Amino acid sequence: MAQDRPLVIAGTELKSRLLVGTGKYPDFHTMRAALEASGSDVVTVALRRVDLAARGEDSFFACLPTHMTILANTAGCYTVEDAVRTCRLARELGLGPMVKLEVIGDPKTLFPDTHGLIEAARILVAEGFVVLPYTNDDPVVAKRLEEVGCAAIMPLAAPIGSGLGIRNPHNIRLILEAAKVPVIVDAGVGTASDAAVAMEMGCDGVLMNTAIAGARDPVAMANAMRLAVEAGRLAWLAGRIPRKAYANASSPLEGAIE
Repeated sequence: MAQDRPLVIAGTELKSRLLVGTGKYPDFHTMRAALEASGSDVVTVALRRVDLAARGEDSFFACLPTHMTILANTAGCYTVEDAVRTCRLARELGLGPMVKLEVIGDPKTLFPDTHGLIEAARILVAEGFVVLPYTNDDPVVAKRLEEVGCAAIMPLAAPIGSGLGIRNPHNIRLILEAAKVPVIVDAGVGTASDAAVAMEMGCDGVLMNTAIAGARDPVAMANAMRLAVEAGRLAWLAGRIPRKAYANASSPLEGAIE
């Protein structure tokens, strides 16, 4: 059987290659059940969108599975200053040095401001943060982010929350070819087959939120995504057959009865 290696980000080994978010769930009970079903080790939290003061039994933070690492997220930040400030707040809250960095450039598409993203990443890396940047599928931008010291590259598959799947697989492959750090597809996944495709391409992981939280049954979809990521990874390790234009008999012709 094909042997795998663990996903390691800046020295941290993850058991699962599926990373999940916490937004858009109908309630905290459903969120917790879905997070558990996903099998993920890492959960993203948009600090600008949660009540940081609430710590009671039924609060947001109390409903996060205790085994999961919280990855503070700068979702909703449109400037370098806001993104950097949010990461510093995460550190003050004791959430650890690893952050998901977003610097949004357009409110309609939620595409990243790549210039601001690179600048914010440079500042945060210098301050000791482990930066995981949400970026577009531009191989040049991915290279620049790696050069400033990002611990992973997280290119979008499609616009955030769109569920369109991987719209530009060629660019993702170019990023995979050049990157020396993990590549994690982030945003645009709609269903389990999208996650499997990302993993079959050789991506190191998939990060998603809406595809699970917005499903008719979030818990079932979380389980489906877990299985899809595992299956896609195993298929990549196994190696698919080449595509051919014509039929190729699966049974050998040698020794066939005349």
